Amino acid sequence: MQTNDWGDSKVYRVACNCGDESHNHNVWVEADEHDIVVTIYTTGKTNFWSKTRWYHIWTLLTKGYVDTESSVHMTKQQALNYATVLNSAVKDVEDFRNNKNA
Repeated sequence: MQTNDWGDSKVYRVACNCGDESHNHNVWVEADEHDIVVTIYTTGKTNFWSKTRWYHIWTLLTKGYVDTESSVHMTKQQALNYATVLNSAVKDVEDFRNNKNA
């Protein structure tokens, strides 16, 4: 689902098939004067109680971060739609950039 459009950038929210909001991915397609950039991000949550507090504290101290993971589960049709929208968004922001610079 497209959430924003500024011409040279478009933002989409990709909902997980399971319906869990924490699995959603946000996709930004942006054009600058040199390139097209696609950024995909999600807000991850850690299952803090899956390991001991000391494990998390030690990991933070030694690595500086704690790994988290998120996934989006798509049906075949959702995956095809995802690819089509991504392709279309890249073309749209590229055309916008080229028309703006012309």
